[in-house]
Amino acid sequence: MSDIGAKPEPIEVRFRGGGFAPKPHRWIGVIVFVVLIIVAEWGTRSGWISPLTLPRPSDVLATFGELWESGLLLKHLVPSLSRLAIGAAIGASFGIGVGILMGLFSYVRAGSVPLVAAIFPIPKIALLPLFVIWFGIDEASKYALIAFGTFTPTVVATYGAVDNVDRSLIRMGQSFDLSWFSIVRKIVVPGAMPGILSGLRISLSIAIILLVAAEMLGAEYGIGAYILEAGSLYDLERLFAGVVILSVLGVLLSMTIGLIERRVLRWRS
Repeated sequence: MSDIGAKPEPIEVRFRGGGFAPKPHRWIGVIVFVVLIIVAEWGTRSGWISPLTLPRPSDVLATFGELWESGLLLKHLVPSLSRLAIGAAIGASFGIGVGILMGLFSYVRAGSVPLVAAIFPIPKIALLPLFVIWFGIDEASKYALIAFGTFTPTVVATYGAVDNVDRSLIRMGQSFDLSWFSIVRKIVVPGAMPGILSGLRISLSIAIILLVAAEMLGAEYGIGAYILEAGSLYDLERLFAGVVILSVLGVLLSMTIGLIERRVLRWRS
């Protein structure tokens, strides 16, 4: 009976200053890849996985060695990187610019949102024959397809990021009598940058897909042309070598965006 009125003992709560900040575990991803490769190698050697469906990773690695020694790796990789860089740079630049304008100006937003909403769901690969008719079979059609495919997700992500900037921060800037340009440069653009960079991750992934599709039509050299040739010959080792190149390219682009995020968004930590 004497414990009824007693106060409960205080419980110490450990301070977690980082909140929900993600912790880097870089080696976990490497370990997952290594385990998958070991399982695939063991499965193909033991007969558990048919060599007609999945080649041995060691054979794919040997194919990489042959590509490097013959010089074909650079012959296919350099044109692909050039097309990807030029097309994605054009599409992302216009996408970020138009997205910021849509977020800042109501007239631009009213005129552009229905147009972007109509264009966005169109499968960009289906437009490849149209781009070939407009720009020809050479490099221009490939640049245009990659740029257009990069533009639409970038403009949607940028517009959403600008529109979601905290209005109280903008009002605070106005209360300090900041100019319109200063508010955009110091508040709107930094506040929208996380969403813009997240949109770029998606846009660059789409750009790689469109790069392969464009190179499968009328390209002598390129990763897409290499994969198409290997698939027509049912050469699984070369086919998977091309797929691995695309995967590595995607990982490198994602790492690049991550480095930019850590440098540009240091204010979030």
